Amino acid sequence: MKRDGRLSGVLHMLLHMAETGAPTTSETLARAMNTNPVVVRRLMAGLRRAGFVASAKGHGGGWVLGCPLSAMTLGDVHAALGAPPFLAVGLRDERSGCLVEQAVNSALGAAYAQAEALLVARLHGVRLSVLAEDFHLRMQARGLSIQDLNHDA
Repeated sequence: MKRDGRLSGVLHMLLHMAETGAPTTSETLARAMNTNPVVVRRLMAGLRRAGFVASAKGHGGGWVLGCPLSAMTLGDVHAALGAPPFLAVGLRDERSGCLVEQAVNSALGAAYAQAEALLVARLHGVRLSVLAEDFHLRMQARGLSIQDLNHDA
């Protein structure tokens, strides 16, 4: 089963953008994420609607942060992506007429909903600025500077 890596990828892009401090093209972000610029533009659309990024056209244009990292939480970014489900498990038949299946669905559905709600609540408690601080500490521990890094560092 393929995992949905959009949240992780978008967070990666936002942190790169914060480090550059200058407009970053979809092509540059796509190279950093090993994907297609069209995929980057699709992902950025939800972030733009939420006010987290903006785009500048023309020479020297690209994507820029629309607000500081301290104003964004992991949960905010997840919501801007359309709140994709975290759990890959689900119910076998959500509309079953079988009473046994209905009992199973009731128990599992409630547990899945509670787990998802807990995860979303935790994500809303983590600001992107905390991720940036963690990145800087990791970079410092390795004795590196921004100029030393490539997208995989």
